[in-house]
Amino acid sequence: MAKKILVTGGAGFIGSNLAIKLLEKGYDVVVLDSLSPQIHGDDPEVTSPLYNSIKGKVRFIKGSVTSRADLTAALDGVECVVHLAAETGTGQSMYEVEKYVGTNIGGTALLLDILANSKTQVKRVVVAESRAIYGEGRYYSDELGRYVYPTMRDADAMEHGDFEVKYDGCSEPLRLVGTTEDSMVHPTSVYGITKQVQGQLVHLVCQSIGIESVSFRYQNVYGPGQSLSNPYTGILSIFSTRIKNGKDINIFEDGKETRDFVYIDDVVDATIRGIEVPGANGHVFNVGTGVPTDVLTVARTLMEKYGKEVELHVSGNFRIGDIRHNYADISKARDILGFEPKWNFSDGIANFCRWVDSQQVCEDRYEQSLKEMKDKNLFK
Repeated sequence: MAKKILVTGGAGFIGSNLAIKLLEKGYDVVVLDSLSPQIHGDDPEVTSPLYNSIKGKVRFIKGSVTSRADLTAALDGVECVVHLAAETGTGQSMYEVEKYVGTNIGGTALLLDILANSKTQVKRVVVAESRAIYGEGRYYSDELGRYVYPTMRDADAMEHGDFEVKYDGCSEPLRLVGTTEDSMVHPTSVYGITKQVQGQLVHLVCQSIGIESVSFRYQNVYGPGQSLSNPYTGILSIFSTRIKNGKDINIFEDGKETRDFVYIDDVVDATIRGIEVPGANGHVFNVGTGVPTDVLTVARTLMEKYGKEVELHVSGNFRIGDIRHNYADISKARDILGFEPKWNFSDGIANFCRWVDSQQVCEDRYEQSLKEMKDKNLFK
């Protein structure tokens, strides 16, 4: 009999893709998901391709990880939990603090409370952390001769167009290097803090009750199926929707800020290895490509793939809590999991754009999201 796996947040972007791949491998999959309107729309059966991709294929429970009854029902007979359910988005987390903490930390605490105090068949918990827990990435100071970890950038300096990170005692520019799992953890957003605590709780409690634990720090995940209507997460979706609607794109800062964009298939592959590889127990893994790509390159590549030009405004605007750079060192995932990303940015973005071209153009709600942040004094 196939192993039974619960995927919380399994109707989301990563979760639904994971659920489908697990089904193909012969697993019995249970999905617990609240079908948040921000991700799935007001009528998921009509507006959510993610939900429809798993509907009728998995045992689906519409419910919340903040409900003891929903979690208890979902855990029946389950041997492995992949805990992906979370509120996502760094910007929104800065003013919807209770919502993020309640779902991300509270939901994880409730899951672990049930595992600690009930008889279940769960043998391993896999949890999604995030690259956001690192805050700024890891840098090397030639001046100091060591790695350094800059903290949140100064808003006054950024308002004057100085967006580069600084480190006390360094007058020379810092050199960006890959962020390793043992790098300093110092999140610069509420979202980042909640993801840090999720990972810490899972490893701590699971070890104490004899359940195996694995956590993943995903970089910027993208690919076909991601929400094009959620204006709070994912610049690929945000920029795509702007371009498709013929609207100009506001490039924050100077456009040279970078992220590590990792294709959904690679994320699913790494996660399944975290479920299956015995030696993964107790470990934290970065999941990315190990390659930084700047925002201006992203915008120009998207316009090229869509064959449609819109105006790019390099505005100097910035969001409080945003980082300048971060890309993953994935050596540990290679060594222990045998993980190797198969998709580079050029091929992945081409596949993503072909999918977007097949979709109905979404209403653009980006300005509304910026207004919310500006009203909260988080957008400059």
